[in-house]
Amino acid sequence: MARINLLPWRENLRQERQRNFMIALGATAALAVLLVFLGSHLVERQIDGQEARNRYLENEIRALDRDIASIEQLEATRDNLLARKNVIERLQENRSMMVHLFNSLAQTVPEGIRLSSVKQAGEQLTIEGTTQSETRVSDYMRNIESAEWLHEPDLRIIEAIEEEDGGGREPFRFELRARVASPNAVEQEAAAAAMDEEA
Repeated sequence: MARINLLPWRENLRQERQRNFMIALGATAALAVLLVFLGSHLVERQIDGQEARNRYLENEIRALDRDIASIEQLEATRDNLLARKNVIERLQENRSMMVHLFNSLAQTVPEGIRLSSVKQAGEQLTIEGTTQSETRVSDYMRNIESAEWLHEPDLRIIEAIEEEDGGGREPFRFELRARVASPNAVEQEAAAAAMDEEA
C-alpha cells in the first residue's frame, strides 16, 4: 500500500527557513550593533587619552613659557648688571686717567713751548700753545708718540704770530690733537687689529 504524506511539509520547511533567516538576521544586527558600540567606545577612549596628553602638553608648554619669561628677565638683569659693571670699570679707569694725563702733559712738553689751552672731548685732546720754533712742535709730537697715555698726535695749525711790539718770545702759535688712552686699551686695540688682519 502506498504512503502519501498529506501534511503541508513544504510550508513548514519554508517557515523554518524563514525563522532561521530572521534569527541569523537578528544575530547579525546584534553583532553589528555590538561592533559599532565597541568601536565608538574604543574611539572615545583614544580621544580621551589624546585629550589627556594634550592637556599635559599644554601644562608643560605653559610651564616652559614661564621658565622662558624668567630666563629673559634674568638675562635682562644680567645685561643691566654688566652694563653697570662696565660703567664702574670705566669710571675707575678714568679716575686715574686725569692724573696720568697731567703727568704726561708735564713730561712731554719740551723747552721753548708754552701751552695756553688743553681741552678734552672723550678720548680726543686738543692742545693749543705757542712755540719759539716749528722744530720744537716736532719734538713735542715725538714726545707724545712715545708717551704712555697720549697717542696719535696730529698737527692741525702752526702759524706765525704778528705782534704789535715785535718782541714776542714765542713767535709761532700751534694747535694739535692727540688721543688719550690707557696703555692697556692701546694694547687691546693692537691685538684686535692683528686678529682682524689674520682673518
